[in-house]
Amino acid sequence: MAQELGALIAKEKQRAVKIRRAKRSDAARIAELTGQLGYPAKPEEIAQRLRQIQPSSQHAVLVAESVEGRVIGWLHVSVEPLLETELRAEVNGLVVADEERSRGAGRLLLQAAEQWARKHGCKNMSVRSNVIRERAHQFYERNGYEHYKTQKAFQKAI
Repeated sequence: MAQELGALIAKEKQRAVKIRRAKRSDAARIAELTGQLGYPAKPEEIAQRLRQIQPSSQHAVLVAESVEGRVIGWLHVSVEPLLETELRAEVNGLVVADEERSRGAGRLLLQAAEQWARKHGCKNMSVRSNVIRERAHQFYERNGYEHYKTQKAFQKAI
């Protein structure tokens, strides 16, 4: 009974979550959430990055907003035209506030990103997730994503 009640309350909260495009005025909260993801950033840096993510036909930054108007999560999706595969979209980043996880906001963000990708001609969505993020892996699998490859990532300062 208590579990059913908890599920009902979570579902009700999920309905109250609104998904919308990020605005420059969201930069401070997005920066805070980016830090929770493990990538500390200043609000000014996020504001600049939001300006750089163009054109809107190839990128979308979506936020989940609570009924109180507070940003509780964000997702960045982009179209990835590659030579080796048909047009696809990729989730470049997704985070939901620690205290809001497992309440449906992440799923709503992912669904909105998938809808955006279909609208832009994509047939597939991909996402990369650090091997240590087991909870995130379970989240993606629950949402229909399958693990198809393991790889190493390299970078170089230039």
